[in-house]
Amino acid sequence: MERSDRNRSFGIAGLQLAYAPGDNLERIAAEVAAVTRRFPWVRLVMTGELCGFGASPEFARCMPGDAEDFLCDVARRHDIWFVPGSLYEQRDGAIFNTTPVIDPQGRVTARYRKIFPFAPYERGIAPGSEFVVFDVPDAGRFGISICYDMWFPETTRSLISLGAEVILHPTMTNTIDRDIEIAIARASAATNQCYFVDVNVAGDLGVGGSVICGPGGEVIHQAGSGREVIAFEVDFAYLQRCRERGWQGLGQPLKSFRDNPVTYPAYGAARADSETLSRLGPLARPSRD
Repeated sequence: MERSDRNRSFGIAGLQLAYAPGDNLERIAAEVAAVTRRFPWVRLVMTGELCGFGASPEFARCMPGDAEDFLCDVARRHDIWFVPGSLYEQRDGAIFNTTPVIDPQGRVTARYRKIFPFAPYERGIAPGSEFVVFDVPDAGRFGISICYDMWFPETTRSLISLGAEVILHPTMTNTIDRDIEIAIARASAATNQCYFVDVNVAGDLGVGGSVICGPGGEVIHQAGSGREVIAFEVDFAYLQRCRERGWQGLGQPLKSFRDNPVTYPAYGAARADSETLSRLGPLARPSRD
């Protein structure tokens, strides 16, 4: 995907919101309005998992439908890409945990359905089966995963193989394993040489601790336990340099993964071909430049 040098940085705001169960859509809209006024350079806003209504399937909605239409209007009014956490979705007689991806014109460009619901606790939720990546013109490619998906490294690796450079990862965690999830987010960023944007909820719904990681696994920001607005820039040129030369000129794990023909016992197969990995160039020690 061709990108201009002028637009290689991309502003994102993660909203760690402190809400209770129930209809939070109007309050989310107010938060989006505030962050776009304060940080006009932000082009994408995301929130935590299920923050629109909470974690009860009784709030499941059809998509398209009134709740999603409301969120589309928010994106259109503020001229942003909007990843509004997730909603429980009624579809084909089942309920899915679904993240819509909404463009600045208010159009739903994709819906990602959580592949690994938090079994056995997230009861009655059907697993999705399709990975979702989307392109922002003159910026880069983004992938979506939700909360428990991160515990399965195949999910992030699959998104990277499909070309994702930034993983947007809405989360709802209110349990003592949040510290482990932060470690997984850092490891996912480092092993896949990507930005990993893990936005949790706060208040009655979660313990906060959202974390933004760069392509070396470095922590760009880790939030506290309350409401927090996390505005930052993704530097796609820096990401590409890390992938081509290694973070700080060190490991190049995507190239090593690409070049090793080993058959994995867990799958009985070698890795699949990836156009993204093929474009990274040879695995070689970086030279001066």
